[in-house]
Amino acid sequence: MNAAVPALRPEGTIALIAPAGPAALDVEKAEQWMRNRGYGLRIYPGVYGRDGYLAGSDKTRLADLHAAFADPDIDAIFCLRGGYGTPRLLDSLDFGLLRANPKPFVGYSDITALHLAINRYAGFVTFHGPMLNADLLGDKQPPTESSLFSLLRGQLGVGGELAHPVAFPLTTLEPGIARGRLQGGNLSMIAAVMGTPFEIDAQGIILFIEDVNEPIYRIDRLLTHLRLAGKLAQVAGVLVGDVAGVDSMALERLLKQTFAPLGVPVLSGWRSGHCDPNLTLPLGALVRLDAGEQRVVLEQEVVFK
Repeated sequence: MNAAVPALRPEGTIALIAPAGPAALDVEKAEQWMRNRGYGLRIYPGVYGRDGYLAGSDKTRLADLHAAFADPDIDAIFCLRGGYGTPRLLDSLDFGLLRANPKPFVGYSDITALHLAINRYAGFVTFHGPMLNADLLGDKQPPTESSLFSLLRGQLGVGGELAHPVAFPLTTLEPGIARGRLQGGNLSMIAAVMGTPFEIDAQGIILFIEDVNEPIYRIDRLLTHLRLAGKLAQVAGVLVGDVAGVDSMALERLLKQTFAPLGVPVLSGWRSGHCDPNLTLPLGALVRLDAGEQRVVLEQEVVFK
């Protein structure tokens, strides 16, 4: 994997696309937010669209994604929101176009399907991070923004530790150190694309998972699905993000039952996902997970300076 992408340059232009669900956007507020940080904002047509539970037709949403990657004036691509819809685009993605035009691509939740596909077939790092509507314009805690831009601007090089706020204690479920590419995202989406050409390649990875509003028995079902598919036996380590709406003690018990037999390091409670703050993670990047010391360290640059 050619893991790095170009760094977000000062006074660059950020594209806003809606590859999944629709949401109302305060355009003036969004443009001002970007200007205050030194960036221009280009809004693509699907952001204004609505096709039931989708932000425009599949054709429109796919065209926006391709156009944003192809445009040499676009420095990074942010997603409006998650919801549903990105798996419908996977078998129409032009991976040749994406490979020829790598740039930071940011989102989470339903956007996980695109992360998996781009990491696997376009071969560059993408960013599991905040979306414009719910997170950046939603006034989430400052680490949400600083975590995002420190990675996109290349301020965190080899040996750099991904910062985690001390106000949110982490839990070492299984101690140890592992090195591998950080892969994953939303657990429901990882399971949803199993059995397709876009399923997660779990060999030697640090598996990251998060989810929201799934009862504990469904989290159990999703993890069991990955176990029975042979994916969990392949991982080098596990980083568990926010699993919102689930009893913490029940979740910890399930995670121990699932991962302890694997004999790999497991660190839980990372503030990434449907939470505040929502920290950015570089998917596809080589990292070192030290579950005992509760650290995640970059083992390679994730952007070119």
